[in-house]
Amino acid sequence: QVQLVESGGGLVQPGGSLRLSCAASGFTFSAYTMSWYRQAPGKERELVARITSVGSTNYKDSVKGRFTISRDNAKNMVFLQMNSLKPEDTAEYYCNALLVTTIWQRDVYWGQGTQVTVSS
Repeated sequence: QVQLVESGGGLVQPGGSLRLSCAASGFTFSAYTMSWYRQAPGKERELVARITSVGSTNYKDSVKGRFTISRDNAKNMVFLQMNSLKPEDTAEYYCNALLVTTIWQRDVYWGQGTQVTVSS
């Protein structure tokens, strides 16, 4: 019943913008830290942006000042606004939900991924 459904990916030129959306259901969304990860072909998955249950954010250094993560708890949605896109941003982007239950354990859910391609 848990679902994270992503949308908003596509093809964009360098310098352009996209907004990714993730619609969550089946869990207590407001309690979870929400994140966006990305993975390019042949590369490791990497954390792009994170927002906690109380609204604190952090970002991968290379996207600071260009990307903004936000959430709407009333709608169970998280967003990633991506501006000034670069070819190095090309990747599959995944929505992630995390709840730390103990110092050693966590609950985690993943979305299906949405492709972002930045190319002329």
